[in-house]
Amino acid sequence: MAEPTIFSKIISKEIPAEILYQDDLVTAFPDISPRAPTHVLIVPNHQIATTNDVTASDEAALGRMFTVAAKLAKQFNIDENGYRLIVNCNKHGGQEVYHIHMHLVGGAPLGPMLSR
Repeated sequence: MAEPTIFSKIISKEIPAEILYQDDLVTAFPDISPRAPTHVLIVPNHQIATTNDVTASDEAALGRMFTVAAKLAKQFNIDENGYRLIVNCNKHGGQEVYHIHMHLVGGAPLGPMLSR
């Protein structure tokens, strides 16, 4: 079993955080270093290190991440103007916590996705 991540500890409430959404599959909470006016992390409750480790049994949780993203985008009033969903994988992809997570970012124009 992998060592619990900071996200696992937030999910289990060992570490306090403002929980924006939680059910049996996923948990959402604000990013502690926001890069946009709205910056929420949506995390599967079951620890999966990277997208390379996803299996068919994870499909329900990963699908739920998208439906929760849409719900939170509406809640934060960023659904009409738009937002970005980001999932990083491994070092070159910018992953810092090895428990996959989706960044929901919006609330201002985000510019191009990658530097030119």
